[in-house]
Amino acid sequence: MPEGAHPAFLNPALANATAPDTYKVKFETSQGDFVVEVHRDWAPNGADRFYNLAQIGWFEQVRFFRNIKGFMCQFGMSPYPAATEAWKDATIQDDPPKQSNKPLYVTFAKTNAPNSRGTQIFINHGDNSNLDAMGFAPFGQVVEGADVVAKLYSGYGEGAPSGRGPNQGIVGKFGNVYLETEFPKLDFIKKATVL
Repeated sequence: MPEGAHPAFLNPALANATAPDTYKVKFETSQGDFVVEVHRDWAPNGADRFYNLAQIGWFEQVRFFRNIKGFMCQFGMSPYPAATEAWKDATIQDDPPKQSNKPLYVTFAKTNAPNSRGTQIFINHGDNSNLDAMGFAPFGQVVEGADVVAKLYSGYGEGAPSGRGPNQGIVGKFGNVYLETEFPKLDFIKKATVL
C-alpha cells in the first residue's frame, strides 16, 4: 500500500459520501490531462462511487489496462492487491441508464450479474448505444482533453484470454508489478482531483 493511503483503501465502507449534483474530476495522466464532468441525476449510485474513489486517491498510479480502438478505454483496477481484495465485494446498486453510451461518455463496467459495479470504469470511444439495454449507465462525460483520451496507448488490445492484453485475474493478484513488467507501454493516471 502507498504511504499515507486513505483508510478506505482497505475498508470500502468508509468511502460513503454523497456526491454533489454536478462536479468535475481532473485526471493528470502520462499523456496529459482530461476532465470528466459528472451529473448525479444521470446515475446517482455511479456518481457517488466515482466521487468517493476520486476523493480517497484510488486512481493514482492506475493503468488504462484495456483500451480498444473505436470501442472504449477501461481503468480502475487498483495497483495494490490488498486494496483489490478489500473492494472485491464492495459493489453498488444498479442505476437504470438515463443517458446513452455515446463517445466520451463515462460508465462503470459490470458483469452480467445484477448490482455488480465496483471500481472499474470505461470511457466510450465510439457510439456504444448497444450497451444501454444491457444496463450500462453513463454518469458523466469527458468535457476537456478528448485529444488526451484518444492518445492513450491501445497497442495491447483486448485482454486475455480473448486477446493479448492484460489478464484481469493476474492484475488483481499482482497489481502494477504485473502491468509494469508485462505491459510497460500502458498509460496511467498520476493524480485525480475533484474540482
